[in-house]
Amino acid sequence: MGIGVSLFFLTIGAILKFAIDPDVLGKAVHIDVIGVIFMIVGGVGLLLSVVLGSRRGATSDSHLMEHENHPPKS
Repeated sequence: MGIGVSLFFLTIGAILKFAIDPDVLGKAVHIDVIGVIFMIVGGVGLLLSVVLGSRRGATSDSHLMEHENHPPKS
């Protein structure tokens, strides 16, 4: 899940939690709880995207530096 998808889930969750009346679909469906779940999923996805994205960038930079210092033999 990328940063964009995480922000989408956070936005949809906030709309469901704060902007829609909880009883709009009746008592059987709790829209506010679904909104909280979407916000949690978006927050975890955003955190993982940032952490894993920084790790991926460091790996590719070190691999590039190694490749430039030791070109392949022909």
